[in-house]
Amino acid sequence: MPTLIINADSAFSIVEKARQYAVKVPGTDPDSGSNPTDDNSIDALEFAPGDDTRNELIGAIDDLNDDEQADLVALVLLGRGDMTRDEWQTARRTADDIGRAKIPEFIAEIPLVSDYLEEGLSQFDMRLADWLDSH
Repeated sequence: MPTLIINADSAFSIVEKARQYAVKVPGTDPDSGSNPTDDNSIDALEFAPGDDTRNELIGAIDDLNDDEQADLVALVLLGRGDMTRDEWQTARRTADDIGRAKIPEFIAEIPLVSDYLEEGLSQFDMRLADWLDSH
């Protein structure tokens, strides 16, 4: 079985950040003068100027070292069924093809990336529910 270099805390933290980013939608009322209580905090799910959700996700990925980023790319490929655990080293080499500078945005822009990462991690017997229970 291949060995993961990325640890569960880093991986699942990125899964959570990716989920927070994935639920955001374009703003529908950018000039709203209401407060969060009046609009049931709907604006929290909308992109707005200064929204740091995407930046936090990209920053978390960028903070990983090269091997951890390679694992992240490979986990996405595993999770969406592009490769198997037997092809783990090939999947990790895909990160070299993408390039370190582009990996954070590459991962952030994959639709359903949090689901793919979670599925990839489950193939290493790492479960989000277990991680959440321990934190």
